[in-house]
Amino acid sequence: MSNKPSPRHDNSRVLAARILCRLLNHDGSLATLLPHYLTGADNTDRHSEVKELCFGVMRWYFQLDAVLVKLISKPLRRKDADVRALLLIGLYQLLHMRTPSHAAVSETVNAAATLKKNWAKGLINGVLRNADRQKDDLLAALTPAEQAAFPPWLYKRLTQCWPDQLDEVLAASNQRPPMTLRVNLARQTREAALQSLRDAGLECSPGQLSDSSITLDKACDVAQLPGFLPGTISVQDEGAQLAAALLQLEQGLSVLDACCAPGGKTGHILESANDLAVDAMDNSSVRLQRVNDNLQRLGMSATLIEADASDLKRWKGGEHYQRILLDVPCSATGVIRRNPDIKYLRREQDIARLSSVQQAMLHTCWSKLAPGGLLLYSTCSILPEENQQIVAAFVESQDDATHDPIVANWGHECSFGRQLLPSAHDGFYYARLVKSR
Repeated sequence: MSNKPSPRHDNSRVLAARILCRLLNHDGSLATLLPHYLTGADNTDRHSEVKELCFGVMRWYFQLDAVLVKLISKPLRRKDADVRALLLIGLYQLLHMRTPSHAAVSETVNAAATLKKNWAKGLINGVLRNADRQKDDLLAALTPAEQAAFPPWLYKRLTQCWPDQLDEVLAASNQRPPMTLRVNLARQTREAALQSLRDAGLECSPGQLSDSSITLDKACDVAQLPGFLPGTISVQDEGAQLAAALLQLEQGLSVLDACCAPGGKTGHILESANDLAVDAMDNSSVRLQRVNDNLQRLGMSATLIEADASDLKRWKGGEHYQRILLDVPCSATGVIRRNPDIKYLRREQDIARLSSVQQAMLHTCWSKLAPGGLLLYSTCSILPEENQQIVAAFVESQDDATHDPIVANWGHECSFGRQLLPSAHDGFYYARLVKSR
């Protein structure tokens, strides 16, 4: 990326509009654009305001955009995407924030002047004032998918897959995510970690799914967490913390963490048993550096391998592993609340492409599993095409693969594996397979 503006000279709405303009033109994501634009920002409050506006607009995009369409007589030109972004920002403030109406309107109008779009000031003023007056009627006229702020294709899929849980899934996906911690139980008890956090003035409670999890009442900077820098505490969603226990780790086992970045599960694996021989694989050297940084903070080590988990020819050596964690690339439909732009950037046709990648990775990793070994297939998707359908087809085609059912009090039992839906935690799918010979 280039031509980064100085955040010191833009107010929060202008900076958020610049970011959203690029995102709406499919020129990046929140994960890539926010660090790019906010690096060097000298105002922590502005940093938070920009993130709030960007995440909020993308969280409610399909609702906000449907309202906007009803309020303008003709679509804006592509070159005026920044004006459209400002309108969405103003609508988000009116419909979902506690910003006073007069401030939401006037500040958004003023931002148009900063963007040198003076011609749009009257348009923005009129649209936002009409939205404020008519908001109840405008929202009532939306389709169910628009009201839920989901793209029609994904709303339809979720309606078909999870009809009884649909309202809960939609609501949870549009909430702000909690900040959840993982305690290194090899070095500290959860009770001691809870007390240490409370002593530091951080309200928290033990998690419900994992013995190592703690949920903070309010998110904070990791620098405020006692134990983070020494590696006794890490940030990891509670659903993701289930993986290590499901692998049934024992001292001295050889383990492959395929698709390991950014390394949260790798660290948890190493914390779970002594003397594990862990290989951590990813196809990106940049992402592997993040894994290395995380492991260094924990004071642990693994052999890092830059390779594609679906391409056996790039793997060196004849290693066979007793445990494999295969956390495949997926639609990420279970973690939308952490990455709300997934709803905008993901396309329906992506699912078939991802399913093909997932199948290839499963077959390749299976060939590296030792007889009697266990493979844990994992996604952060809630779509069956990426989850139980992949595993069912694999077991049917592979005569040495046995499905090992996960008996648990969390999630939903599937024909193969178990599905955790978004609620107080993120959505994850896990399936366990054992190699007979």
